[in-house]
Amino acid sequence: MKKILLPLSILLIASFSASAHTINYTLNKMSEGEVFGQYLLEGFKHIIPLGLDHILFILCVFFLNTNLKKIVLQASMFTLAHTITLGLSMYGIINAPGEIIEPIIALSIVFLAIENIYSDKVKPWRLIMVFIFGLVHGMGFAGALNDLGMPEYAFATALISFNIGVELGQLSIILLMYFVVSRQFSQLKWYRSKLVIPACIVIAGIASYWTIERIFIS
Repeated sequence: MKKILLPLSILLIASFSASAHTINYTLNKMSEGEVFGQYLLEGFKHIIPLGLDHILFILCVFFLNTNLKKIVLQASMFTLAHTITLGLSMYGIINAPGEIIEPIIALSIVFLAIENIYSDKVKPWRLIMVFIFGLVHGMGFAGALNDLGMPEYAFATALISFNIGVELGQLSIILLMYFVVSRQFSQLKWYRSKLVIPACIVIAGIASYWTIERIFIS
């Protein structure tokens, strides 16, 4: 049980202090290779450790079932969606205010966490929801990239590498939770009742607090 609680508790406890994403980096003239490496790292950091709201979203994806293929399928739908809106946002085609996007991101976590409490199967409409929420999260990623700045001479390289970094961060969370938690304990009778449901209740509570904070306090 301690093996389960350690990685999960670190993520959940740290989440109480999470706020809107901000990446502070002074953009200097770099080669294409340096741009790729720097933005790959920034994309990864935007998930681990800076993107605690996105971490909780991915945990919600993870906790719905124990089939790694289905977990990765949901994560892939999420990635496809946030790639679309991140690209459109960075090219100036869409521009959604952060004060609207950030509360919706928090609400998306609440929604998935509550669904996990009442459902234990990945239904077709779940994938649609994850995709729609991914579109919203992509606009949140755009806010982080705007704070970071984008090199005009390597705009596409920076955008692609940032997205790859985000995906690597997501997959790292999924694989960690799969090998440490799901693979070892998911066959036990108490796995859902004593781990999945309590964890999702906590996640829903944290995300509900974020929603209120982002609407009325921020």
